[in-house]
Amino acid sequence: MATFNLQKREIECKIVYYGPGRCGKTTNLDYIYSTFKKQVQGEMVSINTEGDRTLFFDFLPIGIGKIKGCEVKVQLFTVPGQVQYSSTRKLVLKGVDGIVFVADSLEVRREKNLLSLKDLQQNLKEYGLSITKIPLVLQYNKRDLADEGMPIMSIEQMEKDLNRQLKVPSFPGAAIKGEGVGKTLQECLKLTLIHLQKELKWAD
Repeated sequence: MATFNLQKREIECKIVYYGPGRCGKTTNLDYIYSTFKKQVQGEMVSINTEGDRTLFFDFLPIGIGKIKGCEVKVQLFTVPGQVQYSSTRKLVLKGVDGIVFVADSLEVRREKNLLSLKDLQQNLKEYGLSITKIPLVLQYNKRDLADEGMPIMSIEQMEKDLNRQLKVPSFPGAAIKGEGVGKTLQECLKLTLIHLQKELKWAD
């Protein structure tokens, strides 16, 4: 849940990049951090775990307007995707306001995508949140691997697997080239702010 700093006139919300191990969550954040330097506040913090990382940094989106006269500050987080870090993933989700689910387009990762989405749903449930109510955007990453002759799933297949019931915005991506990264973040920010404004109206 977003936090308010009335002294600074700031609303701080949290967007988490979720998905299976090595799907490109870290690559998304690395790209955002290096490309949108002017909107980044402070350093990127990296907590290294064996074969995976948890990253986070503060992001000040430009041109999205204010809420209740307050500037909006966003904390961007990734979760470690490896199975053994389930408690870390759950911890990172605490207080989440919006989610980008990064799915791996490689055919061999199909099952891992499905398990990770199920894991996300379960972890949200334990915080009393519903995957169908929280701002959520899907990114079908690694589309560029088709050019290297690697077998990837079609967008139609991934939509059927992951988005048939959710019906949330989805974007193809090649995070290593920066393709689809900005669009995915922009859409998640938009949905998160709409959601926060509604919540604030109910709170009035």
